[in-house]
Amino acid sequence: MAGGGDLKVLGVWTSPFVIRVRIVLNLKGLAYEYAEEDLGNKSALLLGSNPVNKSVPVLLHGGRPINESRIIIQYIDEVWAGSGPAVLPRDPYERAVARFWAAYVDDKVGSAWTGMLFRCKNEEERAEAVARADEALRTLEGALEECSGGKPFFGGDGIGLVDVVLGGYLGWFAAIDRIIGRRLIDPARTPLLAAWEQRFRAADAVRGVVPDDVDKVLAFLQTLLAIGSMK
Repeated sequence: MAGGGDLKVLGVWTSPFVIRVRIVLNLKGLAYEYAEEDLGNKSALLLGSNPVNKSVPVLLHGGRPINESRIIIQYIDEVWAGSGPAVLPRDPYERAVARFWAAYVDDKVGSAWTGMLFRCKNEEERAEAVARADEALRTLEGALEECSGGKPFFGGDGIGLVDVVLGGYLGWFAAIDRIIGRRLIDPARTPLLAAWEQRFRAADAVRGVVPDDVDKVLAFLQTLLAIGSMK
């Protein structure tokens, strides 16, 4: 494993944003230290490393902090370009397309996710958030077909930027499935995404990072609701 012991991730185990960073580090074969943060009592290291947003993830490289998950991913991909697979395409146009869909995931899927779990005051509002998620996932079904060119992932033969950004939410999707009584990524509605999810979860870089214990995630949700934060 590369990395030289100079990489450290400050995070929360359920955070989609932390998960995607850890997956990319695994894809690159980089050794790193992981430090779990208590969002109700954030460490001095976190507050000093990200004084603007005071949020996770933070990547410390040789003691220097890099913040915001998509920026961290790009940083890792550039600094360790010779280690492991490229996460962003080398072709400028394809890289722009990947960045567009990654932003779409966080804008549409991410906002629906926070709505379903943290912002809804009643079942009607939750149903509206679920509908937004359904619409976004149907759009991503088409994006997967186009971007993959018939290959296994958004990134083609291997996991790329859009895969890790969307894949970071999968642990929470399983918890939401329990809450709403049906699957968000439903083989009947989005068969390509359903097959993609199985492949993504089975990848070596993903196993053990995306949560698979729904009861544990739902229990942690209550902790987050009590402190009013997922940052």
